[in-house]
Amino acid sequence: MSFDAVTTSTLQTISTSEIGAVRVYPVARSAGKRAVDILLSSLALIFFLPILLCAALAIKLDSRGPVFFRQRRTGLNGRVFLIFKLRSMRVQEDGEDIKHASKKDDRITRVGGLLRKTSVDELPQLLNVLKGDMSLIGPRPHALSHDQRYALLVPGYDQRFRARPGLTGLAQIEGHRGEIHTLECMEKRVASDNQYIDRWSLGLDLMILLRTIPLVLRDPNAY
Repeated sequence: MSFDAVTTSTLQTISTSEIGAVRVYPVARSAGKRAVDILLSSLALIFFLPILLCAALAIKLDSRGPVFFRQRRTGLNGRVFLIFKLRSMRVQEDGEDIKHASKKDDRITRVGGLLRKTSVDELPQLLNVLKGDMSLIGPRPHALSHDQRYALLVPGYDQRFRARPGLTGLAQIEGHRGEIHTLECMEKRVASDNQYIDRWSLGLDLMILLRTIPLVLRDPNAY
C-alpha cells in the first residue's frame, strides 16, 4: 500500500472518530474569525510584498531551485492541502520520511537561515489563509508523515484538526516551537493546541497575535 493510501486511511479513521462530532466547533465556524483572517491577511500581503519580492530574488541568487516550497499538510477535519513557503532548504521533501529542521541543519541555505530566523519564509502562508486552508491563529500544521506517526503515539493528537491550522498559535507563544527532540515535546504542543481550541475566542486570538510579534524577533526556537 502506498504512503498516500496509508495516510488517507489514517486520517479517515481520525475524522470518523471524535472529529466527526465537532465539525461545527466554534473556532471553525466563526464568521468573525474568518472575516478577521481575510482582512488582516490581505493587508499583510500588501504590506510585506516588497520584502517577499526581495526574498524571492535573494533565494534565486543564493541557490538553485524554485522560490516557493509546497508541501502537503493536514487541515480542518483531516482535509489535506498544499502549504506555501519560501524555499529555505536545498531539498524539497514531501514524502514518507520527512526530517524536522534542526540547529545547524546542513540542508538550510545561507539565505534560508535568515528567512527562517525572521519567519519571513512563512509569509506565503497568508495565501493559504485567504484560500481558507488556514487561519492566522490555530495549531501549526505538520507534514503528513508526522501526522501519521504522532496520531498513533500522542493521545488527543487528532483533536488538533477541529480547527483550521494557523500561522501561529498558543503552542508557539508558550515556547513549543521548533525541533521535536522527544515525544514529550509533541505532547506539550498538542496539549496547547487543544487548549486553544477548547478556550477559543476572538480575544484569545488577539492576545496570541500580539504576543507573536516580539517572538518573531527573538524566538530562540526559530531556525
